[in-house]
This record gives sequence, structure tokens and C-alpha cells, in this order.
Amino acid sequence: MAKLSINGQMIDIDVEPDTPLLWAIRENVGLTGTKYGCGIAQCGACTVHMDGVAMRSCGVLVSEAVGRQITTIEGLAINGVLTRVQQAWIDHDVPQCGYCQSGMIMAVAALLKDNPQPSDADIDDAITNICRCGTYQQIREAIHAAANV
Repeated sequence: MAKLSINGQMIDIDVEPDTPLLWAIRENVGLTGTKYGCGIAQCGACTVHMDGVAMRSCGVLVSEAVGRQITTIEGLAINGVLTRVQQAWIDHDVPQCGYCQSGMIMAVAALLKDNPQPSDADIDDAITNICRCGTYQQIREAIHAAANV
């Protein structure tokens, strides 16, 4: 049994310690906004925040997440109010299929927390998530819009 803090709630999860955090979040907690993409921590569809840092949850074991603050896409908005990144995503029509978008939004939220005015080079360095639809131009525009709020 693991006790995890997810989106501000302590949750007991009955899984093996070597279970990937992604599966505990999706299958045991039922928060399906965090997506499975590649399973090797490369695509970023499973990005969550652990203690405010963007992490690929498919590459994090449940045992490594105990005692840390985990935030998923479902916990990003505060009291139903979208973050500036989420609003920029809507305003700039970023999603096409939408599959990668929750992980992308989580990665961008972490970037803007650490670097509120990123350059294009900063974005290229920090945002390594893969968008299969290729909406990178809209993503970049949304990042800059969110940074300028």
C-alpha cells in the first residue's frame, strides 16, 4: 500500500512499489488526463508535476513518488479557474487530436513557473514533448501568449 499526495489529496493505493506512477494515477486513482504514449519517458504525454517539477510519470515508480506532491492536469486549475497556459491553449486553438495536450500543458506550466519569459530557444530546450499532429507553431504562440499575461 502506498500513500500518495495527488492534487492535494492523500490517496492510499494498493500497488506494487515498482508500479509506474502513470498506471497508479490512471488505473487506481481514475485520473485519465495523464496519457500513456510511449512507456519509455520520451514522448511526454504522461507529464505530471512532482514537487512542481515536470516529470514523465511512466518513468517514475510509485515508491519514488511517496512523500512528494503530485499534480496532474486535473489538479492544475484552481477552483475551476483555468491557468493562463490552459486558457492560452484554448485561445490559440492548439489541440487537434488532443492526445498529447495534457502532458504538453503540464510541461509548459513548469517552464513558465521557472522562466516566465522564455525565448524560442528556451522553449526548444525545455519542451521536448512530442505532438503527433505537429501543432508546434500554435504551441509556441500559446506559450508566448501565456508568458505575456
